[in-house]
Amino acid sequence: MCSRGEELALTVSDDTVTAPERMDDATAKPLRTWQRRALTQYLRSRPRDFLAVATPGAGKTVFALRVAAELLSDRTVDQITVVTPTEHLKHQWAEAANLAGIPIDSNFSNAAGTTSADYRGVAMTYAQVAAHPTLHRVRTERRKTLVVLDEIHHAGDAKSWGDAVQEAFTPATRRLGLTGTPFRSDDSPIPFVTYAEDPDGSWRSAADYSYGYSDALADGVVRPVVFLAYSGEASWRTSAGDEFTARLGEPLTAEQTARAWRTALDPAGEWIPSVLHSADVRLQQLRDGGVPDAGGLVVASDQESARAYAKILHGITGEQPTVVLSDDPGSSKRIGEFAESTDRWMVAVRMVSEGVDVPRLAVGVYATSASTPLFFAQVIGRFVRSRQEGETASVFLPSVPVLLELASELEAQRDHVLGKPDREKDGLDDELLADANRTKDEQTEEEKPFTSLRASAELDQVIYDGDSFGTAALAQTEEEQDYLGLPGLLEPDQVRALLRKRQEEQLENRSRDAAARDGSAGGSESQGAAHRASGNASVTERRTALRKELNALVGMYHHRTRKPHAAIHNELRKTCGGPPTAMATVEQLEERIATLRSW
Repeated sequence: MCSRGEELALTVSDDTVTAPERMDDATAKPLRTWQRRALTQYLRSRPRDFLAVATPGAGKTVFALRVAAELLSDRTVDQITVVTPTEHLKHQWAEAANLAGIPIDSNFSNAAGTTSADYRGVAMTYAQVAAHPTLHRVRTERRKTLVVLDEIHHAGDAKSWGDAVQEAFTPATRRLGLTGTPFRSDDSPIPFVTYAEDPDGSWRSAADYSYGYSDALADGVVRPVVFLAYSGEASWRTSAGDEFTARLGEPLTAEQTARAWRTALDPAGEWIPSVLHSADVRLQQLRDGGVPDAGGLVVASDQESARAYAKILHGITGEQPTVVLSDDPGSSKRIGEFAESTDRWMVAVRMVSEGVDVPRLAVGVYATSASTPLFFAQVIGRFVRSRQEGETASVFLPSVPVLLELASELEAQRDHVLGKPDREKDGLDDELLADANRTKDEQTEEEKPFTSLRASAELDQVIYDGDSFGTAALAQTEEEQDYLGLPGLLEPDQVRALLRKRQEEQLENRSRDAAARDGSAGGSESQGAAHRASGNASVTERRTALRKELNALVGMYHHRTRKPHAAIHNELRKTCGGPPTAMATVEQLEERIATLRSW
């Protein structure tokens, strides 16, 4: 006679619709295809350690609770311990488990050291484990325990955390690791994760079951995400009194990029109000287009900026946004209230970057200088959860090379690699890669004091499914509305087709306008001469228009060749000569435009 687990493993196949149900088990409900397959694999092998990697929004919690129900039912384990990175997440886990018929105590404290017999387990944070690992080891030893390590990559955040998790849960009967982002920017090993050696001698994390964003998108489990990248002129003054101006998205040094980026994010400038206004326009269009409760989230760099952004949004919408600060004890309650409401906006620092379940979030503004692949993936994960067929998500972000590359690689499968002698550059300059993989909370030599002066904003390009759709050199209002006006309900292939159609229309408009300019010049002048003959525009206006056109062409060339934007700009400089785009003359810009058109 086979056990309940063996019976389920035999009957749950890739072709079945649901797993066999028990009338007394609230977790016995239809599972998604990936959840069924992962559960089948788990119950067939019944390993002590199992790592499930599934894209944010795919339903890792449901899968883990189903595993827990099976192990509790056949008495493989007697209790459950859930470990999460934040206080909010442990309460969220307890709520989900209680609804599934598995009572979990999320108020368990190290001081008490125990909980009521009414509960089948406890939920705690990694910091709580690190504070008293021996206590948790004793709890784990006393009863057969399933330990669920949620967002397990956090177990390597600090040596003390990793050592504590190893100490506390080595005696566990079963360990289930979950993550949507199984990679880190350092060489800290993740406890209870298997690493396989690569040919180059490095070690790569190996998941027992993986379900990536591209798979989830094809299955309709997550939404398609459209990224709207905003550029603009940013000016700042150094401590020595020198003033500099640069354009977001153009090839700059790491220091210039950091300063232009931070200047754009300054709430006192023009960039943030412009982008927040555009994001609210998009949010309203989604609400009018079939998603009436769509919500928006602004992720800020710090608490001061978060409060300032909230004030700007209040002025734009007339509604007070929900503000979530990491050190505020009422944050979890406010997140829950926002999730259940129809309020428009929430503004947060880091607390809502990971694991927080607010399915109605559909518009995001990435207004932070954090740029590690891990943090970026976690933030975008807040917007991908699908509720109804055809929902799309829109994320607004600065047109900074490192973010554009991360947006283009949203569907790329990543693993945690230890000891890689030459970490992959993913097409970025060495300076930008180093800038992306370090913490931005502490000032470095590259971030000497400076004063933000002003920053303008304009839509630079739209990124979807790894492709960049460069915006045409049209009037900004026309160009922006063309992309912001995407219907609220579209299938992934419809999004792609519509973006390509609109880009083709813009290309046709540009070609027609160029032909008209050439014709008005008698057909004997070059395109550059036609530009010079165009009215009485000032040098500043002409340079702005030409740089915008050049960036649009670079975006389209990237779309065709997959070369990074920075690499295209550098290739143009090598071919045509001259300084970086920000310092190029009108003639030099015209030459680069003509050269790029010839490519």
